[in-house]
Formats: sequence, structure tokens, C-alpha cells
Amino acid sequence: MKITSVEPFLVHSGGHRAGITGEKIWVYVKVDTDEGIHGWGEAYTQLDRHRNIDNLVSEIGRYLVGRSPFNIKHFVSMVYNDFAGRRGSMDLYCAQSGIEQALWDIVGKKLDTPVYNLLGGPCRSKIRVYANGWYPNAKTPEEYAEMAVETVKRGFNALKFDPFPDPWRLYINQKDEEAAVEIVKAVREAVGSDIDLLIEVHRRLAPMHAIRVAKQMEEFKPFWYEEPVPSENLQALAEVRDRINIPTVTGEALYTKQEFREVFDLRAVDIINPDVCNCGGILELKEIAAMAEPYFIAVSPHNYNSTAVGLASTIQVSACISNFLITEYFVNYEETSREIIEKPFKIENSTIKLPNSPGLGVKIKEDALRARRSDEQLKRNLRMYHEESP
Repeated sequence: MKITSVEPFLVHSGGHRAGITGEKIWVYVKVDTDEGIHGWGEAYTQLDRHRNIDNLVSEIGRYLVGRSPFNIKHFVSMVYNDFAGRRGSMDLYCAQSGIEQALWDIVGKKLDTPVYNLLGGPCRSKIRVYANGWYPNAKTPEEYAEMAVETVKRGFNALKFDPFPDPWRLYINQKDEEAAVEIVKAVREAVGSDIDLLIEVHRRLAPMHAIRVAKQMEEFKPFWYEEPVPSENLQALAEVRDRINIPTVTGEALYTKQEFREVFDLRAVDIINPDVCNCGGILELKEIAAMAEPYFIAVSPHNYNSTAVGLASTIQVSACISNFLITEYFVNYEETSREIIEKPFKIENSTIKLPNSPGLGVKIKEDALRARRSDEQLKRNLRMYHEESP
């Protein structure tokens, strides 16, 4: 079996216009073979960078034509060592991840088995998920609380949200600190003690703010405190972890095993959240999880991707991770995702059952996917210097 083509698809997500929970342009990847078997993958994207990732998929794909889709580990090595000349980047790893998933999809289909059976077999029959993207345009504690209750009614027992006002800046005032605490308090009081609350900080705070706010939130018993400080300073992250009583998380902005090594050496967090669509792919995520295991660090894959292919890849590898905790599900991407796959994943008591279909376990409706192709450049409101706080 030989690869005959690698084709990226820019696809409009159709989400809400609400910052990080809003619209995206997804990059899907289709890899064809000379035996008529094809595979699908998804690359993580950010606004204004999706075209770069789309282009990298095409450029890397040129070197795959004529190769076997079974040589997945060699493919990953070739991309970094030869294609990139040992110079990595987020965009490169996103493109690599999308192609790598598609190769696993092909191999699973060829061997007529789910990908998780090729990774050592499942450790569980269901994958626990938390809801994200459920609070578009919420500003006040009351609005967050109302939307949280509605999301719980949809079958979720874990909710992730960012309670901090915009913009993302290292240094914030006391009013913004108090606003974040009040939102967490309101959500806790609205949903009760049985619902897990996952607090997202998006790498935005200096340690002095991250620590002070976390201590005020501790009484509401958050499930975790995610990326409280910029991920490039792991010593600062370890400092925050050591001074608060909430489990800390990092990983969505770290790529490949190399970037996670120091996290483990420093025991900088309690949980990591690498993303299968940007960390290097399915095998890379599994190997990162294995590295975390002897450090007693749990793995909760990030999944700011579609609830179609990106989620399918996440489920396959999560099934095989012994130190798996929970993974992400963006509710505002359900509608579009359901348009482009047959038999969408179902949420039952905040879990998804493992699929038993070959490969990644999803079947793309290619006509519907092509109908949603979009090269639109969504424009954000990036701040001017005079809009910054004094």
C-alpha cells in the first residue's frame, strides 16, 4: 500500500463569535492510498494561522506520496529531522499531527480494527469528558451561572470556563481578580457540589495574581486550575503549584516529548493537557503520557478542535492511557461536526463510549465537508496601544 495524495481542507466551524470559545477555521487532512483506503486527521488551528498550517500540510504531504502509511514513527522523525531541519514550531506540529492521525486511520481500516487496539488496547470502555464553549458572551456571574445550569442539564458533570475579564494581560487589577472569584462562586452555588469546575486561566497571569486568586477560589473546590502563568516559565508554574491547594495543569501550548521533559523533572504540575492535534499526533500523545506516568502526573488531553475528527483521535489515544483523567468537549462545535460525520458521538452522563469501527471510528460525509470549505480570514479586534490600561 502506498500513499497517493495528501489533501488539506479548510472548514468553517460555525461557532459563536465569543473569543476563545468562538469561530474557528478547522484544518482537516485526507490521505489517499493506491488501495482505495483513505484516512482523515485534524490539525489544531488558531485564528490568523490556519492558512500557514493548511500550507504546511500540503508541503509535508508532497514528501509522503509513494511511501507506506504504516511507517508512522519514521514519518514523525522525518518531519522534524529532515523536513524542518530540527526547527520546530506550533504550526509545524499541528500539520504533522493532522497527517499522523490520518495515517493511523488508514492502518486501522486496513487491519479492520480500531486504532486503540494498535496502541496496546483500551484501559477503559468509556471516556469522561468536560464541557467547554458553553458560555459564549457571558459577562456577569448571573449569566455564567444560568448557562452552567443549562449545560449540566445536557448531561455534563464537569464544566471548564475562563472567569477572567479580557484582555489577556500578566498584570490585572483587584477589581478583575474579584470579578473572577465572584463568577466561580456563582457557578458553584448554581450547580451544586457534585459538578466538577475546571478553572481556565489561559497562561495569562503573573504568579502574584495567579496565587492570590487561586487562594480565594479554594473554598469553591475547583477540580483544577489550568495554565495560571505563561507556560514558557516552568519555574514560575512550579511556584504557583507549591503555594496553592488546587491541582494545576499545563500542556496545551507545549509540543512533543522534548517540551514536556522539564515539566516532569520539575514536577511543575499535577496534570498535563497535551492536544493530539498539535503535540505531534496520536503516538506522540501516548508517549508523553507514558513519560508522565512514573511522575504520578495525570493526563487530560486538551481538545480545542471539532467534535468530529479531533475528538475521534483524542478518544482513541485516551482509551490507552492508564493515567488518563478527563478530556475536552466543545459543545458549540456539535452542530457543525454532526453535519460532516455519520453517527456523531453521544454524551451519556458526561462520558463517550469507545467506538468499535475500524480506524478512528468516524466516517466523514465528504460532500458535506466540501460544502463547508472556507478560506475566510476571520478578523479579530486586536488592541491599540491607547486602549491599554494605565
